[in-house]
Parts: sequence; structure tokens; C-alpha cells
Amino acid sequence: MPPAPLTVRAAAVAATGVLVVTSFTGCSDIANAFNGLQQNAVSTPAPGPSASTAAMPFDSKFTYDGSVSLSSDVAEGLEVRLDVWAADPKRTLEWTPQNDKTFGFAVNVYDHRVDEKAVLTQKRRVYLSMVSITSQVSQSTIGAPQQPTMSPFQFSADPRTLVPTDTLRSDRGLLLNSYQGGLLVPQTTIHQLPGDTYGITLQFALQIWVEGTANTDSSFAQQTVYEVLPIAISDPTVSAR
Repeated sequence: MPPAPLTVRAAAVAATGVLVVTSFTGCSDIANAFNGLQQNAVSTPAPGPSASTAAMPFDSKFTYDGSVSLSSDVAEGLEVRLDVWAADPKRTLEWTPQNDKTFGFAVNVYDHRVDEKAVLTQKRRVYLSMVSITSQVSQSTIGAPQQPTMSPFQFSADPRTLVPTDTLRSDRGLLLNSYQGGLLVPQTTIHQLPGDTYGITLQFALQIWVEGTANTDSSFAQQTVYEVLPIAISDPTVSAR
């Protein structure tokens, strides 16, 4: 189940690495901004596979109800967690090459050395300075896979532009382990894919600053967290099971 949503007031979207900042008032506006990102990046759909096309297996990480939690240890006892969920359709078994596939994601951090309710000065702070997503499509031909199509979906944004202005932040980025919660992107959409697509792999890159010793500004170090999320795409000609 996704975390309680934050009020989203601003979004920055950059498919080409150029950051564009625009003011918004609600989740529908940020969704529209993210969705506009794909307009120049979507591959031209290929004709659907023939009836003789062999079914291609794809190791999807999404659960049956369309959610997944990916975790990375960035220091001893310090965990960065990426939660991703299908929003529309809510079951990824209904994600096909032709329809829009909307998902949301959140990034949070947990310091397991201290109690969850400990004050911030007792926790090792983690700041998120940039979040980027690229993608890779897997396609099938008659019995053999084609070369993957690169980045039909992508975006890159400064997380400080995706949350209210009163959230805790610094020159290092958005503070993830504050009482206000981490980063929440309620929804963004993967548009039409080539007709013979049987899988899409999302590749997340999270640039973070990690505090080595709690409440010690001089102990921060920068690193990048990478997470890979393969998602199966269903054949629309096959009835849902």
C-alpha cells in the first residue's frame, strides 16, 4: 500500500537533462507534467506479433496486485527503500503495449540503529539530490528476441521541486528521514509501446548524501543508489487469467 500522499506543488521534468520548473496545484498537474516527458521518447509501435510468435518469458518483480519494495543498504543499519505500485490499471496483468500504464513511487530512509520515533538529531540523515529513471523494452519476433529498445520512458528531476516548499531540504537535496516523510511521486505514465513488447525494465538512479555520524555535518558522503525493476507486459490477445 503506497504511503500517504504529500501535496505536490511543483514539478521538474527533464527528458534531456535540462531542468524545467513549473508551478502546479495538485497531483493531476504533476502527473500531466511527467506524462509530457514521454512525448518525444516513446518508440514508434511496431505491428503486433503474429499468432506463431513464441511466448517470451519475463521475470517481473511486481506482485500480483501490482506493487514492489526495493531496498538498498547505504551504510551499516541504514536502508534506503524504493516503493513502486501500479496505479492504473492497478493489476500489471492488465498492462499491455497499447494502453497507458500509470505507476507511482516513493523513496524513504530508515536508520535501524535507533528507534523509529527517535528525534532527527539521533538519526543519520540522508538527502536525495536527484532521481532519474531510464527504461529498456524487450520485444519478441517469431521465436527470437530482438535487440532491446532503449528508453521509451524516462525522466530526471530534482526532488526538492516535487514537494511543498516547507519540506526540510538543504544544498545537499531533500531530507528523506524527516517527520514529513520522504519523496512521493503519486503517478506517472508509460505510454504506448511497440506491439510485440513483452517486458519493460525501469532503471532508477538515486543520487544521495549520507551522514556517517548522526548530527555531524562534516561526516556526509555522496553516493548513487541503483535499482532495477523488470515489469512484464501482457499480450492483449490473451484473455486475463
